[in-house]
Amino acid sequence: MAKVLGPTTGLKSSQIKRLNNLYRRRLPPEALILPEQALDLARLSAELARPVGLVLSRRGEVEQVVVGSPQGIASPQPSRLRRGPGRLAGFTWLHTSLGQGGLFPGDLTDLSLKRWDLSATLEVREDGLPGLIHAAHLLPQPEAERDYRLLEPFPPGQPPEDLARLVRSLEEELARSVSGREVGEAGAALLISVSSGPAAEAEERLDELAELARSAGLSVVGRVTQRRRKPDPRTLIGPGKLNQVLITALRLGADVLVLDQNLNPSQARSLAAATGAELKFIDRTQLILDIFAQRAATREGKLQVEMAQLKYLMPRLSARDDGLSRLTGGIGGRGPGETRLEIDRRRVRQRLNRLEKDLDQIARQRGRRREARARGGLPVLSIVGYTNAGKSTLLNALTGSEVKAENRLFATLDPTTRRLRFPREREVIITDTVGFIRDLPEELKRAFGATLEELEQADLLLHVADASNPQVEEQIQAVDAILDQMEFTNAPRLLVLNKADAAPAEALERLANRYDGVVVSALRPKTLPPLLERIERMVDIAGGWEAAGRDYLSADQETAEP
Repeated sequence: MAKVLGPTTGLKSSQIKRLNNLYRRRLPPEALILPEQALDLARLSAELARPVGLVLSRRGEVEQVVVGSPQGIASPQPSRLRRGPGRLAGFTWLHTSLGQGGLFPGDLTDLSLKRWDLSATLEVREDGLPGLIHAAHLLPQPEAERDYRLLEPFPPGQPPEDLARLVRSLEEELARSVSGREVGEAGAALLISVSSGPAAEAEERLDELAELARSAGLSVVGRVTQRRRKPDPRTLIGPGKLNQVLITALRLGADVLVLDQNLNPSQARSLAAATGAELKFIDRTQLILDIFAQRAATREGKLQVEMAQLKYLMPRLSARDDGLSRLTGGIGGRGPGETRLEIDRRRVRQRLNRLEKDLDQIARQRGRRREARARGGLPVLSIVGYTNAGKSTLLNALTGSEVKAENRLFATLDPTTRRLRFPREREVIITDTVGFIRDLPEELKRAFGATLEELEQADLLLHVADASNPQVEEQIQAVDAILDQMEFTNAPRLLVLNKADAAPAEALERLANRYDGVVVSALRPKTLPPLLERIERMVDIAGGWEAAGRDYLSADQETAEP
């Protein structure tokens, strides 16, 4: 049986019965409401001294009846609310307003958030008679940052145009406006950044976030920036800005909100409650973890990513049921058992323990391979650098390998080891490692600790930087900071300024002089000899070839580690 929604405490049973009788009404979709129907609704609202609202289907049927409080009325959430950038909700929201006045700000916000066909208010005069109707609808193409249009106020039964036809034409135009929009495999994303720094810095971070989103398979449909002295402790961006963001996301057809800042568990829960099930949100760490989960190809890589995801999830687990604790019988089992939350956390801890044991075993195997290389006496070079700087491409150019290399962030994750022979019949072991990024999630640092142990054994670190990137110096500093933070400071470092064919000559010269680097283009083999000479000289100085064995690797042998 239909039920009146809203605070009904204090209402008489006869009044509740009259409210329930509204479900039997059928209103004309083309006129919204007839004069006699408006008279009954206005008199009932005046008697209750409360606003009364109706959710109407496109056939004019009353789907929900809502009674408000003396302070106002909130629109409900119909169970069959339609979603999508090219569609309207399929329902109209009509409520009374005691006294003269138009639509409230909350009505216009709900119009955008719930995408009502129409949002309208019926004035109730002091004598209990109906006044004018104020209505608004969404615009297919927003104008001057306003995505709605106000209709001229009209008496009940006398709308300025056929409202049913208006709604149909609006939806057709909405569908045409989004039909040509490209959407990535994982959906459409709206990027959000909250910072207290300069606007230029926020834009640079959003540029990188956009690359991460595209690398994850998302298409970026818009950006939102907010400057705050400090983030909102509850929702990061504040309730007012959050409403604007949700409206923008719905208008642009975004189904994922991507935040540049990381969310704490409390903020994640608050945002989940505010966005509902229809609109997902992820922070920077979740986005990077998702990319790693997509790209991990080996058993070790998959285990490391799973461990990082579980460590991220652990503090964010919350109770998902409000029932009693599970009860168990038998001796020692009487009384409350584990709650659903405790069971989830216990299972996560058990899985983490198992993953740590598996990764420890893989780390020991990796250690034995390092010892074997050390016995062979061959110097070890490790390639490090910012993600998408061209590390894998450089490895392929130096060794003639065919390691997967793509022009996107974190295209390859699993470390690869190859042999490099110099013109003077000298050999080294060269290892490509996972790319770095600013604010690398702590979960990933811990999970990939065993992989990055390769850097501790290196005789030389080749720091590859994308010389064509406008933020190249910030990226160089970010990589150096991560290496220093992880205490990989023993081996000498050589900066390799890659992608010279796409960078200005003046910038290359300035960077090479400042950092004592070598300029190359991994796609042009003719630029590589100066790099090989520099590597050979630095390894000689470090004494890397003093005890090198010539028969550790044959001329046609390669080793690829998982």
